[in-house]
Amino acid sequence: MDQYQELLGQDLDHLWHPFTQMSLWPGEPPLIIERAEGNWLIDVQGRRYLDGVSSLWVTVHGHNHPAIKAAIAAQLEDLDHSTLLGLSHPLAIRLAGELAAIAPAGLSKVFYSESGSTAVEIALKMAFQYWQQSGRPKKKTFVTLEGAYHGDTLGSVSVGGIDLFHQIYGPLLFPVHRLPQPHCRLCRLGLNYPSCDLACASALEPLLAAHGQEICALIVEPRVQGAAGIIVQPQGYLRRLWEICRAHEVLFIADEVATGFGRTGSLFACQLEDIEPDLMAVGKGLTGGVLPLSATLASQRVYEAFLGRFEEFKTFFHGHTYTGNPITCAAALASLELMRQGDLVAKMAPRIAQLSQGLQEIARRPHVVEVRQQGLMAGIELVADKASGQAYDPALRMGHQVIMACRPLGVIIRPLGDTVVLMPPLSSSAEEIGLLLRVVDQAIAQVTEGGRP
Repeated sequence: MDQYQELLGQDLDHLWHPFTQMSLWPGEPPLIIERAEGNWLIDVQGRRYLDGVSSLWVTVHGHNHPAIKAAIAAQLEDLDHSTLLGLSHPLAIRLAGELAAIAPAGLSKVFYSESGSTAVEIALKMAFQYWQQSGRPKKKTFVTLEGAYHGDTLGSVSVGGIDLFHQIYGPLLFPVHRLPQPHCRLCRLGLNYPSCDLACASALEPLLAAHGQEICALIVEPRVQGAAGIIVQPQGYLRRLWEICRAHEVLFIADEVATGFGRTGSLFACQLEDIEPDLMAVGKGLTGGVLPLSATLASQRVYEAFLGRFEEFKTFFHGHTYTGNPITCAAALASLELMRQGDLVAKMAPRIAQLSQGLQEIARRPHVVEVRQQGLMAGIELVADKASGQAYDPALRMGHQVIMACRPLGVIIRPLGDTVVLMPPLSSSAEEIGLLLRVVDQAIAQVTEGGRP
């Protein structure tokens, strides 16, 4: 038995994969990735694939970058792990300072965890406790967007809005207020942009006028609702929400887990509209996509509500065993230094333009109803009938068929239903972006048009 068959057998016997219908797994033998070089993944059979989804939206500088590897190795010589409960260590301190320096203005305090979900969970708990300790105990509920995705812990699921993922857990969740999704092509309000004057954002005003005394915070994915299908918000939408929250004394939580660290063409998506959130969750690209580390950034105002005498018990009673692990902090510091030295965000502009131009060509395909892009985040939505927008039968798994058609051509991507997602590493070259576009275009033609070039 060769290595692949041996590993595949063990995978089928024991491994339960996330977001995967395991009954279908044996019929679609998976790629088993063994190595990586730059922006390429290499399977156990030696085949190379462009990492067109940044290993689930995290890879910044490519895989196995020598500077990040060296930082990890050096830290292992000094300290593998030490708790932040009652102690500190140099790298957690330095990284907190770095994050405060580059974050949107006002975010001066950093609380670490290990995933985007936990970073959001922490932000929700901080927002709730802030008002409880600020003399406003009735402010207990949250506002979120239809189609939101903020992670898989129960608090983050409660503020999520994708029924496919979240509906089954309904009895476990707390109630929230929801705003219309800012999806211009499928506007639930039946309006057209820009004549709508951002009515989906302005809907927050009457909601807070009626319920502001009980609402503690709004949470939003800035500029792009990722898991909803790369739904890009119209210009000005984010700032309108922020201004309304400020007027009604409601905290603003920015979930920058997917959008942070250059992915949208700005270091943080909030900076595209000069937003100063009260709380911000980051993760994914924080370590360059190398190790699991996330952070919740808070304003001084929020932080001070947790200060007091010991016996007042205003402490934030939350913490994880591996909070601020030194090795993960070393990777994050190295990644931020690479971004700074290479002026990475500014240098992305030509690749963003190249991706945009290629997507315009793909948009002409007869079963592509819309392409949506912000920076190096893109979604290509497929439908059975472009004129009417009629969706494919879900059982056809058209998005999945497209990504499977990409694999023999040397590209790995991942769909969200029938939206094909492109999320190349920030370090992608012009040749790599070109390959990604050509392969995806060919795969869409093959699957939706019977192979027409």
